Amino acid sequence: MSKAFVNEDSAAEDALDSEELLESEEESSPIPKGGKNYITLKGFERLKSELAELLHVERPKVVEVVAWAASNGDRSENADYTYGKKRLREIDKRLRFLQRRIDMAEVVQPEKQSGEKVLFGATVTVLDENDIERTYKIVGIDETDAKVGKVSWISPIGQALLQARAGDAVIVKTPKGDEELEILKVEYRSID
Repeated sequence: MSKAFVNEDSAAEDALDSEELLESEEESSPIPKGGKNYITLKGFERLKSELAELLHVERPKVVEVVAWAASNGDRSENADYTYGKKRLREIDKRLRFLQRRIDMAEVVQPEKQSGEKVLFGATVTVLDENDIERTYKIVGIDETDAKVGKVSWISPIGQALLQARAGDAVIVKTPKGDEELEILKVEYRSID
């Protein structure tokens, strides 16, 4: 088979991969189409920092490696070229994802909010059915970290807590069944 056909086939595959990646990214986004990506200022800065790192540091390095590998001739068995092209697609996919998240971002500064209701950015102390006290911070989907109590505002626990007040009991639907939580305290402070 002619190399021209191989290159055309490869280009067609790359184009299909790009279309499939865009579709799968849009389908997997838990943010409703046209919705806002609520995020804290620190979370927003982390997204922008990652975007800048990929765009200005990592991608140029990979482009340089791919250009060098391409200059070596036969690309069909050139691992540097093949891996480099794959890595470029991964970086470009992540860049598109980050840019969309940043474009949809609605930055909320929890320490500048107040009130009795649980809203985005609240730090909520609850008592579970086993009389264990836990603290949750309601954050954006790009900031979640269950180990430190950061839960997304669209997660089951986040949804259960939103709009509740201290003294309220809420039901959280979990894989193990429904769990009742009593809200002890609602605070608005900086979230690390």
